[in-house]
Amino acid sequence: MSLSIYGIDLAKHSFSIHGEDEQGKVLIHKTITRSKVLSTFANIPPAIVGMEACGASHYWARELVRLGHTAKIMASKIDTADKFPHAFSHQEP
Repeated sequence: MSLSIYGIDLAKHSFSIHGEDEQGKVLIHKTITRSKVLSTFANIPPAIVGMEACGASHYWARELVRLGHTAKIMASKIDTADKFPHAFSHQEP
């Protein structure tokens, strides 16, 4: 079973989310507030969620894992959430 891949750009108040399925079809591309992050991901089937390493990334990774997702924290090489699924898919074997 293939998982969809999501990227989340963590910020102070608003977070950008971009998700693609295994064929590269865009599932979601929007900006949400901090208060809506968990409710948004609670309504998404288990997926790989990547985020840039920062002070809050470990907190958000733990929360996403509790919701059944696989969290990946990446080095600060990726500019925005919409570039994450593409970049991550090229790193997988």
